[in-house]
Amino acid sequence: MNLSLVRAAASSDDDSDELLREARAGLEAQARALRHVASRLDREFCAAVELMLKCRGRVVVCGVGKSGLIGRKLAATFSCSGTPSAFLHAAEASHGDLGMVTRADVMVLVSNSGSTGELVWLLPYFRELGVALIAIVGDGRSPLARAADAVLDVSVDAEICPHNLLPTTSALSMLAVGDALAVALMNKRAFTAEEFARFHPGGALGRRLNDRVADSMKTRDLPLAAADVTVREALLTMSAGRCGLVVIVDAERRPVGIVTDGDLRRGLHSRGDLLSLPLSSVMTKPPVTIRQDVLAHEASERMRRLRIKALVVVNEDGRVVGIADIFDE
Repeated sequence: MNLSLVRAAASSDDDSDELLREARAGLEAQARALRHVASRLDREFCAAVELMLKCRGRVVVCGVGKSGLIGRKLAATFSCSGTPSAFLHAAEASHGDLGMVTRADVMVLVSNSGSTGELVWLLPYFRELGVALIAIVGDGRSPLARAADAVLDVSVDAEICPHNLLPTTSALSMLAVGDALAVALMNKRAFTAEEFARFHPGGALGRRLNDRVADSMKTRDLPLAAADVTVREALLTMSAGRCGLVVIVDAERRPVGIVTDGDLRRGLHSRGDLLSLPLSSVMTKPPVTIRQDVLAHEASERMRRLRIKALVVVNEDGRVVGIADIFDE
């Protein structure tokens, strides 16, 4: 389809403005609903966290329909953040999938109404098995809420759907509270970035979490210079290195200082003889360094924390082997 024709046939400016107003109003209504849900969190949330922490098996999330889709996402979130989890489709449970639930598990039942037939039908089985039940529901008086050991109230006043029917705000509320559970569990377990990385070996996230500084650092045409080199001479080295800096090293290639292009710009305003001075008189020492075997995301976080654009990379002997520029993530 020709995109220009589509644009030509698009709504008038008045229609576009109205669409944007409606979309923004919907988002603002959802934000208000989430704030209201947050204000209602109580010790039931703490009880749910404790049940999940004490779980000797898996956290099994169970739902159907849109709530089931939210539940599937929550099970994935729990699993990748240190809480082994699985998703049980409520409609498939009666056709053999109940076999995945053991006495060591904790069930998380997700339903906006709290009266979903496929879930209510499972309650006698869960009672017989003796598993702990956590209900994430929009009705605290519903059958699921009455049967649960911990009830998380995710009720909302209305959906942003014009007919107040389509699960929108209620689904967002359920997802947000489930994510809050996952984060609370991570904090209680002191779940580390290194542990997180082990579960994410693939994709862009996996590369960001698992790559080492050595995998991304610049190693060719490194801008290195001795301390007695003049600033004028060092400018050529800086230009060739294309890092916006010069690393001052000793005879054994160990870093002793650094001069950035920002240092030079500021120096030119205050010292007319700057170009003829040795680097030792204008360098910052010691430079910020990092080992080449450190995780790349740690290097990125250090640069952001220190508000610098690059780190000097050293090997186990402390010799310069590269420059780590600010990482694109």
